[in-house]
Amino acid sequence: MKPLVSILIPAFNAERWIADTLRSALAQTWEPKEIIVVNDGSTDRTLEVAKQFEPHGVQVVSQPNRGAAAARNEAFRLSRGAFIQWLDADDLLAPDKITLQMHRREGTRTLLSGPWAWFLHRYQQADFTPTLLWADLSPVEWLRRKMAHNLHMQTATWLVSRELTETAGPWNTALLSDDDWEYFCRVLMASDGIRFVPDAKVYYRLTGSGSLSYIGGSDRKTRSQWHSMRLHIGYLQSLEDSERTRRACVQYMQNWLIHFYPEQEDIVEEARQLAAEFGAELSPPALSWKYSWIKTLFGWRLAKRVQREARRLRWSVQRSWDKAMWRIQGASLVGGVKSSGESGR
Repeated sequence: MKPLVSILIPAFNAERWIADTLRSALAQTWEPKEIIVVNDGSTDRTLEVAKQFEPHGVQVVSQPNRGAAAARNEAFRLSRGAFIQWLDADDLLAPDKITLQMHRREGTRTLLSGPWAWFLHRYQQADFTPTLLWADLSPVEWLRRKMAHNLHMQTATWLVSRELTETAGPWNTALLSDDDWEYFCRVLMASDGIRFVPDAKVYYRLTGSGSLSYIGGSDRKTRSQWHSMRLHIGYLQSLEDSERTRRACVQYMQNWLIHFYPEQEDIVEEARQLAAEFGAELSPPALSWKYSWIKTLFGWRLAKRVQREARRLRWSVQRSWDKAMWRIQGASLVGGVKSSGESGR
């Protein structure tokens, strides 16, 4: 018999998108599959919308709001699949995503990945641009490239065997940001290697400052990010303690230093000390010319605040434009299934 694949979806206040996400899950050509939604204490119509899919075989459960990591842990506890497909409640899978990956599997210790691209409202506009991670790689080389070049793979790109999932352990509920990459570091470490499947596509919806991954000026999320980074560095060093991995760790901290500087002085100092242990020195972060004059006249804090607000305004304009075009052109989902729209929003 073909292995069962569990598609696991944590959901919090996702009423605008979860119907489309569930349609993309149901449209998966791989059989057998099960789809489990864990409603994490939503205060909107997420539960009501998700329950409309129960007649199609979707299992919907609710829990008090405990965060995405706890919802994922609960979904896995309820699952029965030999393979796990993690899927956020606003993202989409190409119809043959799981099928293509299942046909390329090599035992239960191989981790399967695929391409991903972001979109706002029109998934057809997603631009699949390859990175150095889009390849068959060993765990240590994959992590080295990720950290040195500031790259990542979206959560839904992976197809993970149950054996790897159980070996990696549960999602870390203490992390407010970057919990996905702390988790997949552990999955990578447990694997024999990554097999990249070129046509197994994932569409990652950008929802702006309301998304879990958005850090902004949050001190708690920033500190969670640094905690996750320290774990990343420890994981890579445990796989290979070499000059090339130390360089990758230093570059990783350099790439992210601007997010901590100058507000979190203790984190900046800790990062500098860690870089010194690796035989390197972190350079002061730099702002682009558009904001460097503000820094010169008014200081770092105001310059970073203006940069964040400018980025939010730019994305707001782009989202509004894309939403208007989406409505004009007609909303359709991956696989040709008609979208339900945004519940009037």
